[in-house]
Amino acid sequence: MQQFFDFTVTPSFSFDSFVPCEGNGAALRFARRIADTSDSECLLYLYGPPGSGKTHLLRSIAGSNFPYLSLREPTSPERLVSTFFEAGGLVVDDLQEMPDDPDLRRALWQLFNEFHTSGRTIAMAGAPPPRELSTMDDHLTSRLLWGLVARLDTSDDSSRRMIIKKVADDHQIRIPDDVVDYVLATTSREVGALITAFHQLYRFSMAEKRRITLPLAREVREMTLTGYGP
Repeated sequence: MQQFFDFTVTPSFSFDSFVPCEGNGAALRFARRIADTSDSECLLYLYGPPGSGKTHLLRSIAGSNFPYLSLREPTSPERLVSTFFEAGGLVVDDLQEMPDDPDLRRALWQLFNEFHTSGRTIAMAGAPPPRELSTMDDHLTSRLLWGLVARLDTSDDSSRRMIIKKVADDHQIRIPDDVVDYVLATTSREVGALITAFHQLYRFSMAEKRRITLPLAREVREMTLTGYGP
């Protein structure tokens, strides 16, 4: 049985490491504006499917200056308030995961009001557009439309190709174009699945000490389909 080694790559959340493409250009421009303290804009909402880059941009805005919180994590009203107590920015991700909790909704709305009134940075993200955030306070969903709003969509092949090459660059390797085309043709359009497919290929290449080539990519896919993949 082959042994596969997982070489962890620590993601770098910065504007410079973000992969710009046609489907996320506006979101990147807006995020840079929100992060620029000399710009008058201070409210941003990003939306789009999983893996499209919303979290990357929010973490880039937060940097080391503001706390970042995802509602995928168990969150109480007390934790929400304590996280952003006296913070310079309110950066909250995955709003579609907001539980149906009136106290939590009220706490987020109050925080939003306080930050907006004082002109502090507010950057939020979720899968749907603001009006479709069904578990959010109606006042908050309407206020989100007051600021900059951008959709991220990386489902086109050009964007997906750029993402694969960026992940390869993060591993400091070069991936041939025919391998990129093969991965695109044999993987779902969800970016997370695309990155997983690349990582499987990368781990197998490193474990076998073989270059990433089209035959190797076909071999890894066959192993994955038969349940023996890396």
